[in-house]
Amino acid sequence: MRLQKYMADCGVASRRACETIITDGRVTVNGIPAVLGMSVEEGDDVRLDGKRLTPQAERVVLMLYKPRGVVSTSSDEAGRKTVQAFVSELPYRLYNVGRLDLNSEGLLLLTNDGELANHLMHPRYKVEKTYRVVCDGTLSASEIATLTNGVMLDDGLTAPARVTNIRRSTTGGTAFSITIHEGRNRQIRRMLEAVGHRTLRLKREAYGPLKLGDLRPGEWRYLTKEEIDGLNEASGTK
Repeated sequence: MRLQKYMADCGVASRRACETIITDGRVTVNGIPAVLGMSVEEGDDVRLDGKRLTPQAERVVLMLYKPRGVVSTSSDEAGRKTVQAFVSELPYRLYNVGRLDLNSEGLLLLTNDGELANHLMHPRYKVEKTYRVVCDGTLSASEIATLTNGVMLDDGLTAPARVTNIRRSTTGGTAFSITIHEGRNRQIRRMLEAVGHRTLRLKREAYGPLKLGDLRPGEWRYLTKEEIDGLNEASGTK
């Protein structure tokens, strides 16, 4: 088994994040510094920062309503509240499936299942995410078409999106829903900036087949087996 997959199965992080941890020189296998691409076998002594790793037998996935003003990381140098504060009492080492930026809110998945997390985040599997957005001003027909067909950002053209439920917001801007399957940094905010608008509110309401439902900011719940099966199917995870 590849080392990064073994680490993900131990609940360290997603496979992609584990690759970075390996290249940072924080991992040893049988006392030897690990290198990216190496494999491990049953009985090997794998350690992260000197602590031995063991696979977690129980896999869990939960849905959290991330409030605005909370950081989507396990720790924060500035001392800001992180999403881990809401699940700190649980007996699992959980990590985020992707992120929501500081001023965004809504559905965030946390899990100790590295394989599922990797598939959900990888653009190859095109797992859709739907957001409710409020921006300043009025979106024109041509701007909506640009958002739908793809926006040229500094890291390339975005994939086609779906823009629906467009209406005038109570704040005088434009409210709408947008569905994307990419996960670039601050993608929707940057897409709107590219067509001349500032994002006033951004809330993720759905991830694949999951909907946020009636969760309130800061609340979380475990996913049911049926919901996890739906995520596995949507992401092509075995």
